[in-house]
This record gives sequence, C-alpha cells and structure tokens, in this order.
Amino acid sequence: MQSQITSKITYSSIDSFDKDLKRLAKKFPSLPEDLELVKRAVIELFHLKKINNQAVFPIPDFCSETFQVCKIKKFACRSLKGKGVKSGVRITYFFDLQKLEVVFLEMYFKADQENEDRERIREYLKSTKCK
Repeated sequence: MQSQITSKITYSSIDSFDKDLKRLAKKFPSLPEDLELVKRAVIELFHLKKINNQAVFPIPDFCSETFQVCKIKKFACRSLKGKGVKSGVRITYFFDLQKLEVVFLEMYFKADQENEDRERIREYLKSTKCK
C-alpha cells in the first residue's frame, strides 16, 4: 500500500512572481502545472525529507537561522520538449524554516535574464522585516 504524502508546507507568492508566471506561461503553457510538480518533487523533498537532488540552491547572502532564500535551477518544463530539468527556467523563493512557508519571489527564463533579481529579494526581506 502506497502512503500519500500530504504537504506541511504552505505556498504563496508575491504579485511580481504572479506576473512573471503569467508572462512566461504565454511562451510555455505547461508552467502552472510544472510548478505544482516542483512543489512536491523538489521543494518538499529538499525541505521536509532533506533529500538534496541538486535542484535547490540556497542563496548564501539571503539566509539566516530562521529563513532561506533559494533558487531552483533544475526545473522540468513540459513545454520545452527534450530539455528535461535543463529547461532554463529558474525560480527564486523564500522559505520560513519555523512556519514551513514558501513564498515564490521570482520566475525567469535563463535566456532572457542571467541571474535572480537581488533587489527584489532585498525588497521582500525588508517588507517582512527579515533582515
């Protein structure tokens, strides 16, 4: 008998992330569904099960004992056939270690943008009084 894993992590996103997702979903229609899979197969494995499949990378400048800002580099996008986890789609998110909350901050395509928007991260941390 297979046991069903129920998520203990709550998910939300900031408005700019929602805009990123909407814009990129026009190019890659499977993104919303792909994001749901990433929640279970990447984020929950990394934070709850402590399984590091080399997909999640904490960003050192934005981590403390109570939270982490992480980047997902291995994101399988079905709309980019044949690419697998090397799709070039990146996600940046905030993880509260005590509350088990994920807040999605940014989604971008590596061909359009080289790195995460560090200013967006700083603004979010400032608005939540984390730093």
